[in-house]
Formats: sequence, structure tokens, C-alpha cells
Amino acid sequence: MSPRSDLIEAFLEMMSAERGAGVNTLAAYARDLADFSAYPKGGIAAASREDIRGYLAGLSAASLAPSSQARRLSALRQFFGFLYAEDIRKDNPTEAVEAPRTSRPLPKILSAADMEAMIGAAAEGGDAEAKRLTCIVEMLYAAGLRVSELAGLPLAAVKNKDGFILVKGKGGKERLAPLNASARAAIVAYLDVRAEFLPKPPRRAHAERYLFCSRGADGFLTRQRLHQMLKNLAAKAGLDPAKVSPHVLRHAFATHLVEGGADLRSVQTLLGHADIATTEIYTHVAKDHLRKVMHKAHPLARKPK
Repeated sequence: MSPRSDLIEAFLEMMSAERGAGVNTLAAYARDLADFSAYPKGGIAAASREDIRGYLAGLSAASLAPSSQARRLSALRQFFGFLYAEDIRKDNPTEAVEAPRTSRPLPKILSAADMEAMIGAAAEGGDAEAKRLTCIVEMLYAAGLRVSELAGLPLAAVKNKDGFILVKGKGGKERLAPLNASARAAIVAYLDVRAEFLPKPPRRAHAERYLFCSRGADGFLTRQRLHQMLKNLAAKAGLDPAKVSPHVLRHAFATHLVEGGADLRSVQTLLGHADIATTEIYTHVAKDHLRKVMHKAHPLARKPK
């Protein structure tokens, strides 16, 4: 193994052990650092500020999205900060390197009426499939879960009686997510028929640990399968499937909370965001909603004929 890859491996080990970075985050860091490592002539450890600026200029010339450029610069900042902290370098060449300006797109939004239509469509038929699908939609919307959090949710997470579930989020960080009465009722109804989705032995023992067990090889409903189920449900509810995904339901959860007057810190905690800046996007969505309400309802906001 070359010295260059040794440094990257040491950085990735630190991010995993000390900062709890998840598998997907570590894989992204590895890809970004490997891409940059071929650029500096003197090797990645000796890269200069000019090397980094030149690399970013090359990404821009190749029409890479500003958000992707910013992500790669973020990886470099973390990596060279690690080298500086470990006294491998005497400086951090990413200092004074400006990140590409990005415009964060507003999330796709589903209205409360849209959510009611989806829940109603999911419940049609009243069979085991309907009860499972209703439970999935209710939990995504009631708790603002990421699809990966829902897919891997253990059965034990819904066994307590206080109306909360313990969720393991990014980097293994845990948070409590409250469930409303509708979601709790959907869970009870689904648990009555959950055994119908369990595989036969010997795979049954593995699948039994998951709330949304499956006869598939993984033993639980995968993220891909959950995406597919929601797309099909959107079409059934008369919504555009292209505008519906598990993450869109998470956006709906946060947006409707902010529109209802929830403070941003509480929403940040409920979503499991490490940085409140990530949560602040929902204030823009809420402001747009409030502006429309005021423009429609306030007599002085109407344009004279």
C-alpha cells in the first residue's frame, strides 16, 4: 500500500472511530479523496493551496455541479485538518479557499391534503398489505424518519408504551421520535398481521428482529422496496409518483411542523440534524406558505381592480 493511500485510510479510520461517520459517508470521502489524489504532482500530502484551487477550477470547467464541488472541498478540508492535527503537515492548505456558491433547492412538498389522500389510499382493502403500507406511511410522516432508519427499525423499537420510538440515525446517533395517536394505532393494526410477512425457517429467526420483516434475502423491507411501494401508492392516490419518495414525506413532516408554529430547534432535534443550518431551509418553505396565506386573506394585500 502506498504512503498516499495509508494517509487516506488513517483519515477514514479516524472519521469512523472518533466521529461516528456512517458507511455511506466514509465511501463518499474515499471517492473524493481518491479523485483529488491524482491531481497534485507532489502527492496528496504535499498538496498546496494552488493545487486545490486548480483542482476546483478543473471541476468547474468540467461542469460539475457547484454542490458536488462544495462536497469535495469539504472532504479536503476534513482530510487536511486531520493531517494538521496529527502534525503531518504544518498548515492546512484549504484555508482561504472559497467554496463554490450553491443555491440550495427548496424541498418537494406534499400538502396535508396530499398526505391524507396517501394514507386513505394505503388503507383501502383493509388486508395485511394495506395495514403494513398504512403503518409505513404513518411512521414516515409522523416521525420524520429517513428511509434507512425505517428499513432497519427493530421490532423492539415500538414495544414501549410511552409513545416514543428510539431511532438510530446517521453515524449511529440515537434520538427519540414521538408518534401521534394515528401512527400508534397503525402500528397496533400492523402488528396483528405482521406474522404474515415472516419467512419460513431457517431465515425466520433473522427476520423476526425487524419491525418491517420480509421474506426477501435481507429479512426486512429494503430502501429500494420502500421507494417502490410509495411510488405505487402515490399513483393510486392520484399524485405524481415523481414527486413522492420517503424523503419527501420527511420534508412534509418538517414543513408542516414549522408551518404549525414549531420552533426550529425542536424540529432539528426531531429530524436528527447535526447542524441547524440544514433545518433552516424549512423556514423558507414556511415563509412562502405564510406569504401566500397573507396575500390571499388580508384585505390590504389584494390588488385594486
